[in-house]
Amino acid sequence: MPDHPTRRLMLLSGAAAGLFAPAVLRAQEAGFAARAATLDQLHSLVVLRAGEEVFARAFRGPGLDRVANVKSVSKTLVSLLAGIAIGRGLVAIDAPVLPLLGRGPAGDARDGLTVGHLLSMQTGLESVSGAGYGAWVSSPDWVGAALGADLVDRPGGRFIYSTGGWHVLGAVLSEVTGDNLLTLARQWLGAPLGIDFAPWVRDPQGRYLGGNEMALSPRALARIGAMAAGGGRWNGTAVLPEGWLATSWEPRGRSPFSGDRYGYGWFLTTMDGTPAAYGRGYGGQMLAVVPERSLVVAITSDPTQPARSEGYFGDLRDLCTRIAAEV
Repeated sequence: MPDHPTRRLMLLSGAAAGLFAPAVLRAQEAGFAARAATLDQLHSLVVLRAGEEVFARAFRGPGLDRVANVKSVSKTLVSLLAGIAIGRGLVAIDAPVLPLLGRGPAGDARDGLTVGHLLSMQTGLESVSGAGYGAWVSSPDWVGAALGADLVDRPGGRFIYSTGGWHVLGAVLSEVTGDNLLTLARQWLGAPLGIDFAPWVRDPQGRYLGGNEMALSPRALARIGAMAAGGGRWNGTAVLPEGWLATSWEPRGRSPFSGDRYGYGWFLTTMDGTPAAYGRGYGGQMLAVVPERSLVVAITSDPTQPARSEGYFGDLRDLCTRIAAEV
């Protein structure tokens, strides 16, 4: 098989963790740190190398150890929870979604909707994000509204960005485990990593919102990235099932906004010529992993301001590339 950047990303996620001693940054006001200081929306920046913190600064906002709303980086976190559930045999990638939620056949392409389609945002359903988000979260049944959206493609077809599918996935995880997403996040990620999750938004049925509004500190977010950069292990303990990250980092769709490929909850790109995976949230929240360099970048930003690819998010992409080149 040819050496493709995504294949390198998958192969090196576990192997690179022990290759690098932590970098020692000198003159932190130079280089990427000076550039970060010019970004008015930026709240915090945490950089880890080989699991060790080499740069951390709160430029504004609540700080490095206080809870931050990571917005749609939540999708990446829910994908990790889904991987753990799959690894434990509680649900399968190819499992049809409607029966898992106790719903009868829809009589159309929705009957072929699987857990994997939710993870890759290839549901075929019209997006409830963007202009439709307000109406969706004002509905009395967020799961039903997401599943009842118009079919605009087939399941497994094109990438359609939508938080609705992730909320459906969160409902599936709750059904198959008997626990809510907050409990799962605390037990499956928080406990082994020594971090905590604060409660966040719930739907009218009491389910925690899947794919948005999750709340944890910038340092906690960075630690999750370090676990991913280490192949799903932390302090010698397996947090994720073996091979889940390789599966997650296999490209399945492509974002029409950034042009980057998409796997299961992760956008796939290169930074400084090296394969990288990242989660992205409204306002400029970001978790980037460059496993070949054992590098993690966690960013929180003003969650009330937009961060478009041609604007502030483009600045963050450039910042991450600069960090990959300098650290």
